[in-house]
Parts: sequence; structure tokens; C-alpha cells
Amino acid sequence: MKEQQLQETVDFLKENGITNPTIGIVLGTGLGKLIDEITIEKEIAYADIPNFPVATVEFHSGKLIYGTLSDKKVLVMSGRFHLYEGYSPWEVTYGIRTMHGLGIGNLLISNAAGAINLNYKKGDLMLIEDHINLQGSSPLAFKGAGAFGTIFADMLAPYSKEINTKLSEIAKAQNIKLHTGVYTSVLGPQLETRAEYRMLQILETDAVGMSTVPEVIVAKQLNLPCAAISVLTDECDPKNLQPVDISEIIAIAGKAEPKMIALFKEVIKVL
Repeated sequence: MKEQQLQETVDFLKENGITNPTIGIVLGTGLGKLIDEITIEKEIAYADIPNFPVATVEFHSGKLIYGTLSDKKVLVMSGRFHLYEGYSPWEVTYGIRTMHGLGIGNLLISNAAGAINLNYKKGDLMLIEDHINLQGSSPLAFKGAGAFGTIFADMLAPYSKEINTKLSEIAKAQNIKLHTGVYTSVLGPQLETRAEYRMLQILETDAVGMSTVPEVIVAKQLNLPCAAISVLTDECDPKNLQPVDISEIIAIAGKAEPKMIALFKEVIKVL
């Protein structure tokens, strides 16, 4: 059933001119400006794609964009899905399986996250080198998941060392501060308590968010090399915790976004 659903989606998109993307990109909260850099050939709203979930978060636009960036064919998910919206892990990762079905060979992911490592400041970027899944679920835990690859996906290196090395080199060359660290994914949508932030510090987490990990697990099942960058939008110091203003988080993501766009544009050239 799920294979058939996915095939219908892939066939529809191929019929609509999305034929040979080489790189898939997922844009996180407040990180939609990369689209302005793309020579767009096709733009299809999620609502118009058979079997595709529809983004419900107000600052996620909800469309698939196909075009050229840095001389490569890219397919961009502008708007992602979260478990906290009530989607199943299958729906949350449906876009990744769709892009893979259309032929992408590499995946780049972005997200907005809170800095747990107190040496990291809001507005900084962090390259994810490992993660902790605290969402209480797996996108590979469903009946028939083995049809898409092994359900016992090896998570020794969920993030491509090759792409990460390239991103680090580009950041250095462009004088962009790029931390590396561990991202922990929680369910949300509520933000963390001071006790939870202390727990995350004990777990040696560097940044916390509510996305990305399910997408990376599916990429791993599909043997799809991926890399992910967090834009750090707030500082989660349990000893000096301030109320969080979502509009401020979006504004900080917007300010830091040009650095992320510069990294993505350059790495796409060499992938």
C-alpha cells in the first residue's frame, strides 16, 4: 500500500516535469530565502500532489520547488512536516522518500534550533555531526518498512563525512563561523523546561530542535548521503532562561540565513 502510494506521487511529479533532480534540500523554520537563488522551472503546492501531506505550520510555505542552483538540478521542500503537527513518522518523512524516488543523490537539510552548548550563540550556524533521537518514535517502525531497505539502518555515521568536510572547508574559506555538534530531536511543540535543558546538557547535546532526525534516519535507510545545518536561534541556559518569543526566533533565523545559503550554494557546486 505505502509503496503504491509513493509510486503514485513520484509518477505524478515526473509527469509534471520534475525529471532529473540531483540534490534534495529541506528548508527549516524561517529559512525559505534560498528559493530566491534558484532558477525555478516548476513549483507545485503540496496540496496539489497526490498522497502528499500538507504543511500546517504558519511559517512553512508548503511547496515543492524544482530548478537550477549552482548549475545543478535541485528539488527543494519549502516547508517540512513535524510529528508535533499530528503527522505520523511516515508522513513526516514522505518528502524524503519522494525526492529519493525522483533520483536525488545527495540531501541537504536545514533547521532552526536552540543552543544548549553555552559557547554557541544565537545567530551562529552548527553543522550536525551526530544526533540523539528523543522523539519516542522511528520512521522505520511500521509494517512493511523492509520494502524500502533494511529497517536496521546503521547509524554509525548518519551524516555524510564527505559532505561535512566540504562544508567545513567552505565555511573556513568564506570566513563563516560553523560550529560542529550533536543535535537532539524532541517531540515539541512546547519548548523545554529548565530541568529538560539541564538534562540535555548532561547528555552532551549542543543544539535542540523538533525535526531533522526522522528525515536523516530515512535517508540512511535509503543509502542517501546527507548533511544538516542548524541555525541557532536562541540560547537555552537553564540558569538564565528567558521567555521565548517565536517572532524573534524567526527574525534571528532570517538574519543568519544568508550564511547558510552561501554554504549550500558552494557545496552544491562540488557535490
